[in-house]
Amino acid sequence: EGMDEKAIDAYSVLGTAHSAVAGRISYWLGLQGPNLPVDTACSSSLVSLHLACQGLRNGDCDMAIAGGVNLLLSSYGFVYFSRLRAMSPTGRCHTFSKDADGYVRAEGCGLLLLKRLSDAERDGDRVLGLVRSSAVNQDGQSNGFTAPNGPAQQAVIRRALDVAKIEPASIGYVECHGTGTSLGDPIEVQALAKVYGEGREGSYPVSIGSIKSNIGHSESAAGVAGVIKALLCLQNETIPKTLHVGEPNPHIPWDELPICIATEAKEWKSGADARRAGISSFGFSGTNAHVIVEEAPASALSPRETKELPSYPVLISAKSKASLVRQLDVSGDWFQTTRASIQDLTYSLATARTHFPYRVAFSASTISQANAGVRELLESGGDLAEEVPPGKCAFLFTGQGSQRAQMGKDLYETNDVFKEFFDEIAEHLNKHLPIPLLDVVFAKETEDLNQTQYTQPALFALEVALYRLWESYGVVPDMVLGHSVGEIAAAHVAGVFSLEDACKLIAARGKMMQALPAGG
Repeated sequence: EGMDEKAIDAYSVLGTAHSAVAGRISYWLGLQGPNLPVDTACSSSLVSLHLACQGLRNGDCDMAIAGGVNLLLSSYGFVYFSRLRAMSPTGRCHTFSKDADGYVRAEGCGLLLLKRLSDAERDGDRVLGLVRSSAVNQDGQSNGFTAPNGPAQQAVIRRALDVAKIEPASIGYVECHGTGTSLGDPIEVQALAKVYGEGREGSYPVSIGSIKSNIGHSESAAGVAGVIKALLCLQNETIPKTLHVGEPNPHIPWDELPICIATEAKEWKSGADARRAGISSFGFSGTNAHVIVEEAPASALSPRETKELPSYPVLISAKSKASLVRQLDVSGDWFQTTRASIQDLTYSLATARTHFPYRVAFSASTISQANAGVRELLESGGDLAEEVPPGKCAFLFTGQGSQRAQMGKDLYETNDVFKEFFDEIAEHLNKHLPIPLLDVVFAKETEDLNQTQYTQPALFALEVALYRLWESYGVVPDMVLGHSVGEIAAAHVAGVFSLEDACKLIAARGKMMQALPAGG
């Protein structure tokens, strides 16, 4: 009302449209899967989580980002909810308390990265927890448009349990909508008790809490805040205290219900049965959502077995030379304070960062070496790489004379791909050699290795195994060239000879040259 139309510019709608909030994320990150904003008021972020899980199950995408954001940029909402008498005059959310007098508005942003469990385990991801199931429904006709509907809340929880095919008694904790209103809290607790009380012994009540007592009601981001809290409860094996309860709400028959408020922090240890938590979020326009999360399986929590390598590649890049200098400076500061291992650091730099045109690469065995490498590059200044247009890649396979004692041994002991191919090649060559190839190559002395009948097969095996290792990393040459022994290795990887034929040829070549008079 009263808006000056002349003030509208090219950004006026893009800056305020709901579609742009979600659309910009895909634009910035280059994502091309389904993208949609969700507005169901207070349940928006849980509904978005529900839709994201459906998209993953349907194969619409392989990863999904879901969550919610709430920013309080205008006084309009405060005035409206005050007139609705929904806001607390005390500035606190007294969830489940006799003092419940309304909620407090809060800002917040929470996002979850979702993948199918099988994909996450395959990729070696750190799994924080499982979304066991989710459900969404609507109040329909009730006592009032904004009034909560107990039967609808029961129905959405039952639906989530049915989808997960689990019993109500298997839920140990419920992160409630729990806004701290005199009308909403009793309706929610009664609905929870009806469903989660089934099959539950009196000595094992379900614990309930609400993060709104800690941070307020973040409205469209409230559901994802509850999910994050539930995941932290599972990880830390603790249900934290719900604040500002004091005397429990007298309109709720606590003694008759299989429910207890987490008025003090409570241990929640992992055991034989998977621990689960329910999270509720109810939109004031009637859309209800309930999500059940479960602790991550032991297989996903166990660190992957990693073999220690002699050194690791540190990869840092940027869009310009000036940006690269800044990136190196920031990285160096971070290296000085991080607790990450050199393995985790270099893995993330290589696989979880965008690789821009201006880049540097160096090797390091420790975090302190990585920091020293960064500082050395910053001091040298002029050594920072200029952008080079992509060109063709060639592999050169060397000839006899490059052998050395125990060549490839470190790589053989630390890299499964290299070991697999080296073993396969050695198996073919051993059919033609008096002494098994690995015994010759990995011996501390070079007496046998320097004999031509072993030198040539050994170099062939090393060169081909190295090629296969680079190939497994996605580095494939446009052309290959070989010198002497390397000619046969190059011809094999180019497809001229099968492995069996190439091994037969290189063994025969070495044996025949060995038979020639010494001295050349």
